[in-house]
Amino acid sequence: MKPKSYLMLGLLAALWGASFLFMRVGAPALGPIFLIELRVLIAGIALLVIALLRKHPIRLLHKWKHYLLLGALNAAIPFLLIATAELHLSASLAAILNAMTPLFTALVAWGWMKESFTWKKFLGLVVGIFGVTVLVGWDSNHNGDQLVVSILFSLLAALFYGIGGVFSSRTFKGESSMDMAIGQQLAAALLLLPVSAFALPSAMPSTEVVVSVLALAIFCTAFGYMLYFALIQQVGPVRTLTVTFLIPIFGILWGVLFLGEAVTGGVAAGLLLILLSVALVVKK
Repeated sequence: MKPKSYLMLGLLAALWGASFLFMRVGAPALGPIFLIELRVLIAGIALLVIALLRKHPIRLLHKWKHYLLLGALNAAIPFLLIATAELHLSASLAAILNAMTPLFTALVAWGWMKESFTWKKFLGLVVGIFGVTVLVGWDSNHNGDQLVVSILFSLLAALFYGIGGVFSSRTFKGESSMDMAIGQQLAAALLLLPVSAFALPSAMPSTEVVVSVLALAIFCTAFGYMLYFALIQQVGPVRTLTVTFLIPIFGILWGVLFLGEAVTGGVAAGLLLILLSVALVVKK
């Protein structure tokens, strides 16, 4: 890859690592549904403004059904699952579990596109499962049932990201990264709108929550997905998904710096095992 692509990957990892921090702040105050509706709606509007300022011709209606499906698979459902999980998980742990995305992407590509599933990928699957098992026993201070359900939600979100990644690479060839970013966020906002109307917060959010929502929507989502789709077009979906090596590192860093989260031996061991599993999956 070119140096520019590496820089884009690093910036994307920092932004998406920060998204777990902002969801950890916003979800308890606003509720997962309303938080994610604000995230995708504000992001979609911000992207529309950017497109208009750049005089970019927006083309969405010719694939409107596909954009609705992309918005569900790659935004609305996984965002909502992670926000719900972070009611009980730390930002650090949620970011680590998200690193399972390439493993699920390989499974989806094997089942959907009949790509080969080598012994290295199978070994990566086994190591990844063991890494998650280590994380389940990470902290005895957590309620066991809540922790397990939250981890399952995070893993399910990674599965949807894998499905969304394969779907977008197959369905949107030749489409501009700006159109894909706008279409995904606005479609997700449209899908969540009927439900979010019944999930309004009971109290006015604090300044900290407002700032977190704006940063989550504008930087982590609008700008982040512009980078993401641009990278898919430049270097392909597999290399783009290697960003998940860096996301948990930034997720842990932001959680420690801004939320005072502790990095225990179990967290470190689980992180190393999951990253090893990802390395086995993406290595050719």
